[in-house]
This record gives sequence, structure tokens and C-alpha cells, in this order.
Amino acid sequence: MLSFADEQCHSRSQMGTISPAPGRSIFSMNAAEQATNLALASKIASVVNLFKSEFPDIRADLKPWRNDPETRELVDPDSIDIGFHFPGRSRAFQSRSILLQIRFYQDLLDDSRSCIGVEASGFDHRGKQWRLSTVENWQFEGESVPEAESGEKLKQFCRQIVELFNQPDI
Repeated sequence: MLSFADEQCHSRSQMGTISPAPGRSIFSMNAAEQATNLALASKIASVVNLFKSEFPDIRADLKPWRNDPETRELVDPDSIDIGFHFPGRSRAFQSRSILLQIRFYQDLLDDSRSCIGVEASGFDHRGKQWRLSTVENWQFEGESVPEAESGEKLKQFCRQIVELFNQPDI
């Protein structure tokens, strides 16, 4: 099982750009770089619109990872990463930024790709505050987790994301 990338990184700026902690690896791929065809770009846009419909003031970041040689060496093509930044710290989500990592499995036998889940984590000026893995146990872990209603809403978003990416392309 891959390590969760945000456990191996730290915030770099107010904009929420993520860089690896010294000596650590990142398993990620910026969403902007993964949008290689119209179907995938449309699904990424749908994820952004899904969040923006609920939180109109949120800003989406399709390139949440630093673009430097150290980070580029550690890219995982089986993940689409999107950052979402609130205008300030959200009390409901106990964070200022949410990093979503949409995880995929590439079946080499039949060359199919399926979404296996979403890893989400919340960051503020102190660093990572919580994480949620739908690949693992669907439980929030961390210093200060989202309020119950917001946490359930995020879990529902994650379910919708998995369904969206597992729909066949038309």
C-alpha cells in the first residue's frame, strides 16, 4: 500500500503549494498534468464543480505540488491531486486547504484503470490537521477533525468522485 503523500510533505506558502519534507517521497500527480484527454478533463472539472457548488468561495488548485526536480522524480501516474483553498480557515473543516488525492489501480492484464478511492487531508498554518482515506477505513484521523456534518459531506463527495471516475467514458 502506498504511503499517504501528505504525511510526507509540508506546506510551502499561503497558496497551499506542497513540497516534500526532506528525505521523503511523494506519490502524486497534479490534476492539470493528468488531464490528457477530454473525458478525463471533464471528470476533473466535475470534481471541481462539485466542491464549488457547495462552497462557492473555495479556490481549486489543479497543481498543488511544487514543480521542481526533486518533486518531479517522485510522481505517481496513478493519482490525480487537487487542492481546494478556503478564503480563510474553515471551522467546519478545521482547515484552510483540503488536498484530494484520487487513487487509481491500473490492471495490467486487461489494461483497465479504475478508481479505488480518495485520500483527503486538511491543512492550515500549522500543517496537516487531519486525513481521511476511503481506500482504508473511512475514518478521520488527526489533531482536529472536521465537524460531523462537514465530515459526512466530505465522505459523500468522495463517494461521488469514485462513482464519477469509474463511469465508462462515452
